[in-house]
Amino acid sequence: MDMSPQEYQAYIKKKQEPSPLVKNVVIAFVVGGAICVLGQLLTNGFKSMGLDTEDAGTATSISLVFLSAVLTALGLYHRLARFAGAGTLVPITGFANSVVSPAIDYRAEGIITGTAIKMFTIAGPVIVFGTAASALYGLVLWLAQKA
Repeated sequence: MDMSPQEYQAYIKKKQEPSPLVKNVVIAFVVGGAICVLGQLLTNGFKSMGLDTEDAGTATSISLVFLSAVLTALGLYHRLARFAGAGTLVPITGFANSVVSPAIDYRAEGIITGTAIKMFTIAGPVIVFGTAASALYGLVLWLAQKA
């Protein structure tokens, strides 16, 4: 069966079931919002324990990364992501999942060649970009203060 790319796309489109877009958007919104509400509750809890706003934000970030990593390790984050789709891509929890998931998948290959290398396959470019962007931002801020 020899098809052109256009014929193949038409064939796939004909066979593909339509996506329930509105339903998917609503679920993503609700789950993403619930993750954000959890973050706010954690922040409020840390502030009520005496932490200032900045320290409470840091503790909240650490807690959300930890919870995401634990849920990924238990296989629960993947189930939530299959249900909620983009709603689980709330930056910090989605990033923690993307770091932990390959590490778990490749742990049988060893600590260095499996877990350590695969863990940074996805996260590496994000970490490099974030580091470069923060260094550039720091340089611009420093130059602005000198001027």
